[in-house]
Amino acid sequence: MAGSEAAWQLARRGIRVRLSEMRGGGDTTPAHQGKGLAELVCSNSFRSDDHEKNAVGLLHEEMRRCGSLLMAAADKARVPAGSALAVDRDVFSAEVEAALAALPTLEIVRERVDTLPDQGLTIVATGPLTAPALAGSIGAATGAESLAFFDAIAPIVYRDSIDMDVAWMASRWDKGAEASLALGGDGRDYINCPMTKEQYFAFWEELQAGEKTEFREWEANTPYFDGCMPIEVMAARGPETLRFGPMKPVGLDNPHWATAEHPNGRWPYAVVQLRQDNKLGSLWNMVGFQTKLKYAEQVRIFRTIPGLEKAEFARLGGLHRNTFLNSPTLLDRQLRLRSAPHIRFAGQITGCEGYVESASVGLLAGLMAAAETLGRAWTPPPRTSALGALMSHITGDAEAETFQPMNVNFGLFPPVADDVRKKERKEAYTARAKADLACWLPSLG
Repeated sequence: MAGSEAAWQLARRGIRVRLSEMRGGGDTTPAHQGKGLAELVCSNSFRSDDHEKNAVGLLHEEMRRCGSLLMAAADKARVPAGSALAVDRDVFSAEVEAALAALPTLEIVRERVDTLPDQGLTIVATGPLTAPALAGSIGAATGAESLAFFDAIAPIVYRDSIDMDVAWMASRWDKGAEASLALGGDGRDYINCPMTKEQYFAFWEELQAGEKTEFREWEANTPYFDGCMPIEVMAARGPETLRFGPMKPVGLDNPHWATAEHPNGRWPYAVVQLRQDNKLGSLWNMVGFQTKLKYAEQVRIFRTIPGLEKAEFARLGGLHRNTFLNSPTLLDRQLRLRSAPHIRFAGQITGCEGYVESASVGLLAGLMAAAETLGRAWTPPPRTSALGALMSHITGDAEAETFQPMNVNFGLFPPVADDVRKKERKEAYTARAKADLACWLPSLG
């Protein structure tokens, strides 16, 4: 994600780029399925596309204004998902690769890079799954062990194996219906599997008892990232936790349930949601169901969910160990390694979290490297923008001793004026960001 975006920003300005990709040259990672550039290995969602009230939606908008390749590809590969930006992952990857391959100054080379180069302007955007040899080289260059956390993948279900006599189509409170209709949807973009109170607690107990993946000894103290917490780890926090997280039932009225049959009417006690994963609508992702359950246990337990009794899985969930740098200590304000400033880092390895955040840091790394190559002064994005707030967190605002991966959020932004009413603050953040970014964009040339 970040490497593709950085390469695009450089090559579209006429700068020669060698893009090294390990996959396709005989190597792969524990999480990737294919060899396409910018492959999405977890969710197919870029989260909310609302740029008026949502920080990640604002980041989408800022990236579009900066000529982001990945946002353009996401818009072309978009599938109905209410107010969220979800994509067909195969179409998305193909769009990114085709655009990069068409650039005359960019060369895509399928090769594994094992060591950091001694010279030459370099951007390292290896994501969270850096190959062991290169990870060792990075560790030697930084003089410190990288931090690490676990990330989990949710299962994907074949649409025709879901029992729609039990499940039903709806978006929560019908949110995002207008965006859905524009994409060819009908405003009801999620498949919802309802649970009664008895079914929910039986499922919760199964999650507790299910056989989990065992950690190696050296992995025992590695933390989880909260945004990708395995479903069974969330469940262990308390019997009601899931009902206030991925299984919350609010805003979902089940038309299959008649009031006489269900004393609480048509409102389920808990709901499992599935989101469309490809343009054909044949694959659906279990929202928030990242898991470290063993494969056989996933099939057994998830088939107890009403509507998924005969579910067939295109992909089961999994767990992988991600690594990231302590960027506030190791990197300067232009993402350069302090001990070797010809090397920049970009993407999730810098300590941001999420597809869009990773791509945005790649975008900025590419712009910084372009300015350096072309002999132009670099002006950082305004601190009040989503790009600037995220960059500031990574390269200096966060406490080095407690640095952890972070999604973009309004807590990273400078506060708005005290006299702005609480319910209007999100709009104030986004309006200020857009105005300040508009003043900054001409500096890119």
